[in-house]
Amino acid sequence: MSKLIKLCSWNVNGIRAVAKKGFFEWLNAEDYDVVCLQETKAQVEQLEAEFKGNEKYPLVHFNSAERKGYSGVASFFKEGFKPIEISDGFDLDLAQKITKKLNMEMSLIEAFNSEGRVICSHNDLKDNSSNSLSGDNFIKERTLVLFNIYFPNGGANQERYSFKLKFYDFFLEYLKAYEEEYPNIAVTGDYNTAHNAIDLARPKDNEQTSGFIREERDYLDRLLAMGYIDTFRYLHPEPDNYTWWSYRTAARKRNVGWRIDYFFVSKSLVGKVKEAEILNQVEGSDHCPVSLVLGF
Repeated sequence: MSKLIKLCSWNVNGIRAVAKKGFFEWLNAEDYDVVCLQETKAQVEQLEAEFKGNEKYPLVHFNSAERKGYSGVASFFKEGFKPIEISDGFDLDLAQKITKKLNMEMSLIEAFNSEGRVICSHNDLKDNSSNSLSGDNFIKERTLVLFNIYFPNGGANQERYSFKLKFYDFFLEYLKAYEEEYPNIAVTGDYNTAHNAIDLARPKDNEQTSGFIREERDYLDRLLAMGYIDTFRYLHPEPDNYTWWSYRTAARKRNVGWRIDYFFVSKSLVGKVKEAEILNQVEGSDHCPVSLVLGF
C-alpha cells in the first residue's frame, strides 16, 4: 500500500479572526499532515497557547512580518510528521548568488524577508516520525521540500506591483537553484495571480487589474516551463472553480471569484499526484483552502 501525504493550504486573512469562525474545529476534524496558512497577520507573542500547537498538531511554525497585523505565514505539522528542517524566508547565502545574476540589491531580499512571506520545510518521505530526525543522514532524493508562500499583492500602487514582479523573478531563480539539490518540490500558497481566463469569473473586465495582467501571468507560464504542474488544473480542466471572492457585492454567493491559491509540484512528483481539491465549502476567510494528496 502506498504512503499518502496529505497537504492543505489556506489564506486565512487573519489567524485570530478565523479562529473565531471555527478554524480549530475544522483543523482538528481534518487529517492533513501539513497545513500551510498565509496572511496570518499576527506576531507569535500576540497569540494564545492554542495557536502554538496541540496534541494533533504539536509543531506550529510561524514566520511573521516585522510590521504588526500584516502578511505572515504559518505551517502546522501533524503528530508523526515532524520536518527535518524548517527555515524562514530566503536563505541569504543562496540569495547573494542569485541577486548577482539578476542584478538585484540584497536589500530587496531583506525587504522580502521582512514581510514574513516564506516558510520552507524539508520533509522525509520515508519516515516522518520524530525518531527519524538524524540531521545529515537523510537522503535528498527522499526529501519533500515544501514552500509555503504568501506572494505579494500588486494592486495597491506601482511600487507594490514592481515589488511583486521582482519577488516572482527572484523566487523562480531561487527555485532553480534549489532543484539542483532537491528534486521533489511543492510550492503552495496565495500566488495573487489568476493564471488563465478559466481561473476567474470576469477575465475580460480584469485584463488591466493586478492579479490578471499578462506580465504577472507570464511568471506562472515560466513555472510550467520549468516542469512544474498546477495540480488542481492537472486533474480538473473544468471552469468555475475559484479560491478567492471579494467580500464586496456578495461575490462568493454568486461564485464570482478568482483562482489564485495553488499547489504547484516539480516534474518528479507529477506521477505522485492522487488528489487536488478546492475546499470551497470551508468558510471563515475571503479565500477557501486548497488541498493536495501525494502517493509514494
